[in-house]
Amino acid sequence: MSLNVIDLIKGQLGPALVSQAASQFGESESGISKAIGGLLPAVVGGLANNADNPGVVDAITKASSSGILGNLLGGSSSNPIITTLLSSLFGDKVGGLVNSIASFSGISNNSAGSLLNLVTGATVGTVGKYAADNNLGASGISGLLNDQKGIISSLLPAGLSLASFGLGAENWFGQAKETVSSVTSTAKDNIAEGVATARENVNEGAREIREQFENNNNNKGGGSIWKWLLPLLLLIAAGYFLWKQCEKKQTTTTMTSTSDSTGTSVDTAATSTSTPATTATPAAKTDENIDLNGVMLKGYKGGMEDQMISFLKSEGYKNAADDAVLKDKWYDFDHVNFKIGSSTELEAGSQGQLENLVAILKAFPDSKIKIGGYTDKTGNEASNVKLSQSRADFIKAALAKAGVGAQVLGAEGYGSKFAKVDAKASDAERAADRKMSVRFAK
Repeated sequence: MSLNVIDLIKGQLGPALVSQAASQFGESESGISKAIGGLLPAVVGGLANNADNPGVVDAITKASSSGILGNLLGGSSSNPIITTLLSSLFGDKVGGLVNSIASFSGISNNSAGSLLNLVTGATVGTVGKYAADNNLGASGISGLLNDQKGIISSLLPAGLSLASFGLGAENWFGQAKETVSSVTSTAKDNIAEGVATARENVNEGAREIREQFENNNNNKGGGSIWKWLLPLLLLIAAGYFLWKQCEKKQTTTTMTSTSDSTGTSVDTAATSTSTPATTATPAAKTDENIDLNGVMLKGYKGGMEDQMISFLKSEGYKNAADDAVLKDKWYDFDHVNFKIGSSTELEAGSQGQLENLVAILKAFPDSKIKIGGYTDKTGNEASNVKLSQSRADFIKAALAKAGVGAQVLGAEGYGSKFAKVDAKASDAERAADRKMSVRFAK
């Protein structure tokens, strides 16, 4: 199976970065997330469509050492590698792409343009790093990009298409389009054939019934009940025929997710037989100023910083008799997230909340804390405990480096011990169990 580079890139565009971008651009987190979901496959598609362009391959090679990944929000818009690359990938279609994404996600054109630079930077930076880590030369990078042509066709969210961007979808996704057309044509042929066969069977059955009824009438004379029963039976037969065809059409038009030989998921559904219940969209969280003794920290109202400061100001910590009183109240980090599978690399945007925690501890030098690391229920539990412990230790070391190490009494990884979401749930649902937390301690 081909490597899906989008899976690699998503690690750079996690919840922490979405939140930071929403705050910086003045947009909702849901709008930013929706825009990224549309831009990412478009950018990867542009790279795949230019897999054999030496300039594109050279840009990816340079990106691995340019520091793009370390400053996506601050440096993407002015980075010459990204500016030149976007011109190569989309030419005069950049404006159409930005307009479409802005309209689709409900954010401004300026925000959509900034996100295009950001997503492009995350993409070439990640691909460049992967290429460097795996010793891929120019031909290896081209091969990797070419492999994406069979993967990305199904990843654009509903409501978007490359055709709507004016990007020549037939050239990028021609194979997927052909597959869909073939499946649709086959389905139509099957329906037509089934209807014709059923009609023929009904006609034949009706003819046999008529002949039998006529024989009975000839044997028994006029005035038979068959004179009124025959039309009734024919009507029943016709009704049965119509019912079966409706049932067949429903079965045919609700087929979904037929995989082709390249691994591309193709939706063959022509109509929907039911409307799913509408799920209320949670209100987007927005960073606000949190007052720390006159110093303003950026954080969520009701988030980690806000709760911790309120507790300390209430003298709840000072009045706590011992550690037993404090051990059951944990404060989850809102922004601190590790890259998937890593215990030493934080996602972009995580550092700000660590600095907030340092500021809180310095403002209340008598307070002490403990760090907790958690995973979801997937994977080997021993590995989960090891990973969560390493992450907790990493946070503890970072706080010590910032000068508040004496206030951190311990760090512990709990693995999936306290996870609540089933291992078979979606990744988005299980994300709630993958977290880092802090509690006060004595």
